[in-house]
Amino acid sequence: MLVPAMAVNHYENFPVASVLMPAQLRPAVRAIYAFARSADDIADEGDWPPAHRLQRLAEYAADLDRIEAGMAPRDPVLQPLLEVIARHRLPITPFRDLLDAFRQDVTVKHYASAALVHDYCRRSANPVGRIMLALWQRDTPATVGWSDAICTALQRINFLQDIAVDAQIGRIYLPLDRLDAHGITAQDVLALRVGQRQPMPTDLRRLVLAECADTRRLMLDGRALPRRLGGRIGLELQLVMAGGLRILDKIEAQAGEVARTRPVLQRADWPLLLWNGWVRGLPRS
Repeated sequence: MLVPAMAVNHYENFPVASVLMPAQLRPAVRAIYAFARSADDIADEGDWPPAHRLQRLAEYAADLDRIEAGMAPRDPVLQPLLEVIARHRLPITPFRDLLDAFRQDVTVKHYASAALVHDYCRRSANPVGRIMLALWQRDTPATVGWSDAICTALQRINFLQDIAVDAQIGRIYLPLDRLDAHGITAQDVLALRVGQRQPMPTDLRRLVLAECADTRRLMLDGRALPRRLGGRIGLELQLVMAGGLRILDKIEAQAGEVARTRPVLQRADWPLLLWNGWVRGLPRS
């Protein structure tokens, strides 16, 4: 899989040791995962003050500079990246973009427009897809464009899943201008709690459904990528995309209500995912 709801939930969908991942690439994927997860934890976990989080991320950025220069990083978590980046000739820019997104998580809690949300996704989600394409030596302008669409869509799906989760830590990824257009205030969103008894405001649920439709179109903009990649990689990506679309189905089936019941993939969903991902194939529109 290329991504997965990228900078949230400890990269819960990242392809660590996937049975479909070629064995010779699994150590590289684990090293990339370790970097991404540890940097994400610095930005989000624990009780550190913002200044400490930013300092730790600055140390990671300095270690990336060392890796680019062929020198060993100081942090042991990043040491495997030195060999991985050199052996597979991976670009350093996507790693820097991820760190930039994590720094933004420390300092930015609301986004004024959809353009700013997408700019965040460009750095928080799309880099992982680009790294994986480079690892597979399949990074062409066409594949990168499709990957970016998929990665941004998956990130946005995670935002929709976690509206109430993010609200509890003061974050809103729904664009504020779209909230305003639907007559919703930031405080309406920040008041949400996971598992709450009362339903979400009707206008907010309508906005969630509109975001679902927009995100589905974006996901399907990348549907040519699994076919272009082919093989086990293509099969895995089709399964990931089917999983993302299934989450959108669940949100829509709940009429946009994502606070009382957070939509997640369950064991019972897997036969449908396998059917949609591998047998029937992704929808054409």
